[in-house]
Amino acid sequence: MSKIAKKDTRPKTTDVTLTKGSTFEDFGLKRDLLLGIFEAGFEKPSPIQEEVIPIALTGRDILARAKNGTGKTGSFVIPALQQVKNSNEIQSLILVPTRELALQTAQVVKTLGKHLNVQVMVSTGGTSLRDDIVRLHDPVHILVGTPGRILDLASRNVADLSNCGLFIMDEADKMLSREFERIVDQILQFLPQNHQSILVSATFPLSVKNFLEKNLKKPFEVNLMNELTLKGISQYYAFVEEKQKLHCLNTLFSKLQINQAIIFCNSTNRVELLAKKITELGYSCYYSHARMPQKDRNKVFQDFRAGKVRNLVCSDLLTRGIDIQAVNVVINFDFPKTAETYLHRIGRSGRFGHLGLAINLINYQDRYSVYKIEQELGTEIKPIPATIDKSLYVAPNDEGAEISQPQQPVQKPAQTQQTQQSQPQQPQSQPQQPQPQQPQPQPQSQQQPNQPQFQPQFQQFNHYQYQQPPSQFSGHPPQFPNQQYPPGQF
Repeated sequence: MSKIAKKDTRPKTTDVTLTKGSTFEDFGLKRDLLLGIFEAGFEKPSPIQEEVIPIALTGRDILARAKNGTGKTGSFVIPALQQVKNSNEIQSLILVPTRELALQTAQVVKTLGKHLNVQVMVSTGGTSLRDDIVRLHDPVHILVGTPGRILDLASRNVADLSNCGLFIMDEADKMLSREFERIVDQILQFLPQNHQSILVSATFPLSVKNFLEKNLKKPFEVNLMNELTLKGISQYYAFVEEKQKLHCLNTLFSKLQINQAIIFCNSTNRVELLAKKITELGYSCYYSHARMPQKDRNKVFQDFRAGKVRNLVCSDLLTRGIDIQAVNVVINFDFPKTAETYLHRIGRSGRFGHLGLAINLINYQDRYSVYKIEQELGTEIKPIPATIDKSLYVAPNDEGAEISQPQQPVQKPAQTQQTQQSQPQQPQSQPQQPQPQQPQPQPQSQQQPNQPQFQPQFQQFNHYQYQQPPSQFSGHPPQFPNQQYPPGQF
């Protein structure tokens, strides 16, 4: 017998609660699809689902814009499942920009369509092309993938898209960037002329206008972005020097009630170095970036989603669409340069109208970026107070969180600190087993003995400090106070 998800009793913002009163039954969906929707814990459609689903079921092209974490994935997955027919052809193609988002979207399709006998396939770069070719010999109804691999399969006549009636692009602004636009144009040549298109994103820059005019037929436009930043996410900055950032991060860990946290850096090297430092401080931490092998990225993503680790350090790889309900804190260890990146980063917390907290560690070089982002988003990033009210980011009855206890630092034994450069710490329950020496400790080795051993060796360094070239500024951005914050205080 199917297990029904627990009711989510956490408070939600009007981003997802301010609806017209429609229910999923009002859309005329299949009974088995409704069963999967309710078993997944969906109670009623969010505003974006309420607008998109009934129009999508009529076959009209749609251009939908809504905030991160407001149910955009469900708004196109439900129509795709409703329109699946009893044939062995690819009937829906869902394009996404990253492999992690492809896996997550496919899982949503499987969860909602569990009673429909729908065959879903994920195909992304970095995985075995031969396995994908073999898989496509069996029936596939909904194909989820990244543009490069989908084009490869279609060009080889392995993926037959000639009867694919529904074309969906999630994170469409990224998909129509210079990186992907030409590939997407080529993929569209393999689809029938009368296919339906659904484009969904939080932002639509003017640069995509030509593509929309050429490929969409009088699209129905849904715009639920009256304000850009998410309600329910409290935003603060801590003005610190580069060499003080790690002290500041350590203090945040000790003071904040973190269910799970995502920490963003601007480069892959800084991701690895910071993950190492966090682990040395005694906190559980994984890292992920685009240079890692795909199977290792999948392992990290799955373990973090399952709650096996509390903190994840990553690059902008995971800023798009990743939905992990237990994440209530996002920390920008390196402040982003654009408003679009900032918006997608902080959107990893406060998912589906829940509460979240965004902390930005900034220095003098970041002052103009902060000013520009505040102006573009029409928001205010406030100075961090000495104490942050827990009610701003912790729900009173946080039943939906996968990790219920606040984060606690773990002090390392003295002997470990003296020998950590010669060999990694081993579980104390097995001291009698000799361990081979390694030149550098792995970032995950201090927390759980069964963690994956795929992390690369770290570079030698003496202190966690980076030199950044001075930036050139025009105009008069606001000056931050010259007050120096002692380590561990704000």
